[in-house]
Amino acid sequence: MLTHQIEFSKACAEIYKPISGRMSDPDSYVVDGNPEGIRACEEYEAIVRDLQETLQPELEMIETRVIKPADELLEIIKVVRKSASKRDHKQLDYDRHRTTLKKLQDKKDKQLKDEKALYKAEADVEQASQEFNYFNDLLKDELPKLFTLEREFIRPLFQSFYYMQLNVFYTLHEKMQSIDIGYFDLTLDIEGAFEKKRGDIKEQAEALSITKFKTTGGLKKGPGFKYGSRLAIEGKGSSSTSTSPSRRMTHDSFDSAPPPYSPVQAIAGLSNSSGISRSSSTGSAWGAAAKLKGAAPPPPKPKPSRLSGMPAMETVTALYDYEAQAEGDLSFRTGEVIEIVQRTQNDNEWWTGKIGTRQGQFPGNYVRLN
Repeated sequence: MLTHQIEFSKACAEIYKPISGRMSDPDSYVVDGNPEGIRACEEYEAIVRDLQETLQPELEMIETRVIKPADELLEIIKVVRKSASKRDHKQLDYDRHRTTLKKLQDKKDKQLKDEKALYKAEADVEQASQEFNYFNDLLKDELPKLFTLEREFIRPLFQSFYYMQLNVFYTLHEKMQSIDIGYFDLTLDIEGAFEKKRGDIKEQAEALSITKFKTTGGLKKGPGFKYGSRLAIEGKGSSSTSTSPSRRMTHDSFDSAPPPYSPVQAIAGLSNSSGISRSSSTGSAWGAAAKLKGAAPPPPKPKPSRLSGMPAMETVTALYDYEAQAEGDLSFRTGEVIEIVQRTQNDNEWWTGKIGTRQGQFPGNYVRLN
């Protein structure tokens, strides 16, 4: 136990030591450690080592006066158990020979060989009976004597062990109560001392924005959402049109949401390019671009007839470009048609869709339903 305490103290001191290593900018490296904590660990380790030396004679006395005699008694008990096992084996032999003898005795029309076998079986039963009775009488006679001697042996052994342990624990308690390192407040209980040392560190840590992020890059589930679905980017209160906002922000800190959809903006975006490269653009966007070029728009595709009772596949059209922010997201360009796999009734949440063989999640307010 004391050795474990020493190793624990070393581990704490190692944690308190400042992190060492090379940095790209050595001037920016500030040594930040806990010299008081390291000093307290070293003082504690010294106290425990001194306590270990103080208790060493007591521990050796327990080894020589209690453990060693108890081990010798266990060796004696092993021999007694072997005798009991032999008695059990002899009883099995006796029962086996006795069964054979009874079968021969009950046999009718005995022949000469049966008479010989009967004579041999009677001799085997007599021999097995003598051997079983020897071990059985030995145990019946000597086991009670052994139990009496064990009681007389164990009682003083237990009393010695009790007082030796009492002395060890008293020394431990007295030494630990007199510790005055200064770094620890021994007047408080364990939880109280921990809370006092921690102070408001927990509140400071929780106030950092980075603690709201999951390691997978997803948003934390807000407490106010019944089904725990992820929020998409709010499309309100901003006129920014150049870049799509990141969904890695908390739901209460959106400061660069996409602009509301406008057909004029979509047409202008199409007219700025030398040619239309979106093979899956909507008919309205194609028509607007064609008018700007002075050409007639292509005729709309005929609607497929529903030959079965299956509902038509739901699709949406992208209003803005979106680049995947994490694994499992679906990237798309403005005007692309996305096949809906799963969506909610709230377009401020994340929906699942696919384009060709690609499938993933995307913000619902970056698209409009067709």
